[in-house]
Amino acid sequence: MLQTRFTKLVGVEHPIVQGGMQWVGRAELVAAVANAGALGFITALTQPTPEDLTKEIARCRDLTDKPFGVNLTILPAIKPPPYAEYRAAIIEAGITVVETAGNKPQEHVDEFRRHGVKVVHKCTSVRHALSAERMGVDAISIDGFECAGHPGEDDTPGLILIPAAANKIKIPMIASGGFADARGLVAALALGAEGINMGTRFMATKESPIHQLIKEKIVANDERETELIFRTMRNTSRVARNEISTKVVAMEKEGARFEDIRELVAGARGKMVYATGNSDEGIWSAGQVQGLIQDIPSCAELVSRIVREAEAIIRSWLEGMIAHPSAQAAE
Repeated sequence: MLQTRFTKLVGVEHPIVQGGMQWVGRAELVAAVANAGALGFITALTQPTPEDLTKEIARCRDLTDKPFGVNLTILPAIKPPPYAEYRAAIIEAGITVVETAGNKPQEHVDEFRRHGVKVVHKCTSVRHALSAERMGVDAISIDGFECAGHPGEDDTPGLILIPAAANKIKIPMIASGGFADARGLVAALALGAEGINMGTRFMATKESPIHQLIKEKIVANDERETELIFRTMRNTSRVARNEISTKVVAMEKEGARFEDIRELVAGARGKMVYATGNSDEGIWSAGQVQGLIQDIPSCAELVSRIVREAEAIIRSWLEGMIAHPSAQAAE
């Protein structure tokens, strides 16, 4: 069993996390991840109201007695969600770990920690990770350029970002963006992380609450099947390549403003992708890691395979590369 500061912090068996994903982080997936010994996060804002979030947490508890958390993403909006009410619902439900993302979550961090809730904050740069550490979060999830969703504006891939952050961060840190298998977990640990966060990989599991055709699309896609939209607006988002995202990128190159593409990128259209299985229905998040996803296992099968193979890599393959001086002399 692979144990790290992170697994001990959040009380799980394995250093594997299923981060919050809009429309995807629902009870059935989160419970399956938890039952597999990893850490899953319900996505708070997928639920229409704080009351619905309370019900979703209860539904998840009916499916697992293992630890799980809730993701609360704070983003600028003309009419922002009632974040304080979602936060209160999380606390009142007795959730012990929260994943925050987006704008500086100081008031949320303070309130969560006041109630004994551990906070894992997602960052896309070392400077933001250091800021979050000063803010008092308990752990960092560092997102490399390969990730689905928002990779930030620095375009720093995980191979550089993870060790750069590990050099400066003192609290536990997990690595996100481009992880799907045992090789990624071992690499992340070697680079200084204490676990991995997977999004796209968990989308392609049996318990994932999205249409089977989208799961099969992820398996069929390779690492080139993503687009970076909103680049011209400095709000970059990595999404699956399809008719809509390709059109958005072309329009941006021609000088389109957000008002010009608003209808194309509407969240309601993206939600329909997962409901109907039509991958061209709207914008939906997927990472370059699609090129490493080749099957649709259960969460239990996926987690156990990653851990088993990671231990084998460490014990057999890597250790076998070490040349012992006494053995060389004997030859």
